[in-house]
Amino acid sequence: MKDKLRKAAPALMIVALLFFWEMVVRLFQVPMYVLPAPSSVVSALFHNIPDYLYHSGTTVMEALVGMAISLVIGVMIGIIMDAFPLVRDCLYPVLVVSQTVPVIVLTPIFIIYLGFGYAPKILTVVLMCFFPIVVNFCDGLGTIDPGYENLVRTYGGSPWQMYRIVKLPSAMISLLSGMKVAATYSISGAVVGEWIASQSGLGYYLIRAKNNYLMDKVFACVLMIILLSLFMNWLVKLFAYLVLPMNRRKK
Repeated sequence: MKDKLRKAAPALMIVALLFFWEMVVRLFQVPMYVLPAPSSVVSALFHNIPDYLYHSGTTVMEALVGMAISLVIGVMIGIIMDAFPLVRDCLYPVLVVSQTVPVIVLTPIFIIYLGFGYAPKILTVVLMCFFPIVVNFCDGLGTIDPGYENLVRTYGGSPWQMYRIVKLPSAMISLLSGMKVAATYSISGAVVGEWIASQSGLGYYLIRAKNNYLMDKVFACVLMIILLSLFMNWLVKLFAYLVLPMNRRKK
């Protein structure tokens, strides 16, 4: 009973907060342009669902492409950093410093060089998703049991065989942990890119609704962004289920 209550506690807390929010708006008659009630947000979402689905398609596409590029580059650089300690010592501080620059500051620069198409938005996603992938993957490669490495060397294994047989499979859990973090950031990265210059996407729709003081649509757009971020995280979990047999629990 206690375990069930503990698992249900987060959901109950969210329901309580939404109920409190609804009551405050109704009791004090807060204007819509100041703070919409949760019921108004849900109503705006369902009454404009075709628009949200259309713009969500653009945002999800940018997030998926950015995630795929981040994964490929992150794995390649992670392997290089693990194989060559000097490269890791030189590159790691650069990666850390790159995260101190707000992405929203760089997006206008990307637009100047790449135009107003999908490229600057995808690059924004890459910059937000790349760091957690490469850092987690590199750390996973560096924490392999030396006994396994010595065993492969004893049998004359090449460096490629070392990575293929030992290091890459052992670092998959760390890689997937980084991908889960990156997946949550991916939608936000696409939205930030769409804020600056775009003709579609949730970021574009959010700015348009905000400029017209349609706060119920603004909050509905935020809700859609949250749902899509959870969806991206679920996709990574599905990928983990498919590639890691240990995640497949028999019922």
